Amino acid sequence: MLTCQKPLFSLPEAIHYLNGASMSPLLKSVEEAGIQGLLRKSQPHTIHQEDYFTDVDRVRQLFGQLVHVPYERVAIIPSVSYGMAIVAKNLNARPGQHILLVADEFPSDVYAWEEVCQTQAISLKTINRTGDGKSWNEAVLNAISEETALLMIAPIHWSDGTRFDIEALSKRCRETGTRFVLDGTQAVGALPLDLTEVSVDALIVGGYKWLLGTYGMGLAYFGPAFDEGRSIEQSWINRKGSDNFRLLMAYTTEFRPGASRYSMGEQSNFIQIPMLATALEQILAWTPEAVQAYSEALVRPHVPHWQELGFWIEAEAYRSSHLFGLRHEGLDMNRLRTELERHQVYISTRGTTLRIATHVYNEAADLEALTEALSASL
Repeated sequence: MLTCQKPLFSLPEAIHYLNGASMSPLLKSVEEAGIQGLLRKSQPHTIHQEDYFTDVDRVRQLFGQLVHVPYERVAIIPSVSYGMAIVAKNLNARPGQHILLVADEFPSDVYAWEEVCQTQAISLKTINRTGDGKSWNEAVLNAISEETALLMIAPIHWSDGTRFDIEALSKRCRETGTRFVLDGTQAVGALPLDLTEVSVDALIVGGYKWLLGTYGMGLAYFGPAFDEGRSIEQSWINRKGSDNFRLLMAYTTEFRPGASRYSMGEQSNFIQIPMLATALEQILAWTPEAVQAYSEALVRPHVPHWQELGFWIEAEAYRSSHLFGLRHEGLDMNRLRTELERHQVYISTRGTTLRIATHVYNEAADLEALTEALSASL
C-alpha cells in the first residue's frame, strides 16, 4: 500500500485539495523538468536534430507501458477535442446510423460529432441515466446495435465517477461492428486500463489531470482501424524521413510509422514533453492499481457518514474511488461554498453533483475536512 506522497508535490499544508479531476497539481520533479526545459530553450545551440524525436518517443513508450499498447500506436495531441476530431474525420458511417453517447457527457465529446452528423446524415443518440449505475450500464449495452456507427464513452463518467463496464461494451461493439472509442482523461493514470484485455479503436487522454502533466498536452492510442486514416494537420515532422533535416525538401506523401501521422505539429515541445515524461515515470512507479487502492482506503471510512447526512453516492461496484460524486436535495449551495472556503476544501460542482477527486497527495485530514464542511453546510 502506498503512503501519502504529498511531500512530492508543492501543495500548501493548510489546504485540502480534492479537485484533481479539474486540474492536478504538479510533482516537484515535473516542475524541475519544466524549469530545465525552459533553460534549455534559452540555449538553443544545445538542441540537436535527434532531440526533436528522442523525448517524444520516450513519452510514447511510457504511455504505451501504462495502457499496454505498442508505442508506435501512440500520438501526441494538444487536447481531447483534437483527438476526437481525428476520430470524427475518419468515421465512415452509413446514412441513418447513429453515434451513441451517455447523458451529460463532457462537451468536447459531444461537439466533436456535429459536423460528421451533418455530412454523413447520421444522428446522435443519448442514453440517459436510469436509476443506479447498474441500470445505466445495462441501458447503454442494450442500445448498441448494427445501426450504432460509434460508441464514445469514458471508463468513468466525468461528473460523478459512475463506472462503465468497458469490457462488456467492447465485446458488444465487436459483435455489431461498432467503432469503440474511450475518453480516458478522468481514468488513465489513476485507474488500471489494459488495452490487451479491452479492445478499443481509440483512446483519447488529456494530460493535465490524472497523468499529472501540463495543460495543452495529451496522448492518444489509435488502433488498426486508423492505420491509413487522415490526419488533422499536415505537419512536416510526421512524414517519413523527417528525422533527416538535410533532406526535408524531398517532399513525400508517406508518413512515419504507426500513429505518428496523428501527432500535432510542434510535438517536440522542449518544455512540456520532458515534464510529461517525468510525470509518466512516476505514475508507472506507483502504478494505477496502487493509486486506486490508496484512494479507496481514504474514502471508504467516510462513506457511511456521508450517507447518514443524506448524501447520495453511487454503489461501490459502480463507482471509482479517485473520482466520485455526492448529491443532496436539501443542500444550500451558498452555505456549502462558505463552509468549503472556511475549511479550505477544494472540490468541483458539476450540475447538481459535488465532484470529489482524491489522489496520493491527499491524506485522512483532507477527507475529514470535507466531511466537516458538508456537515456544517447542512
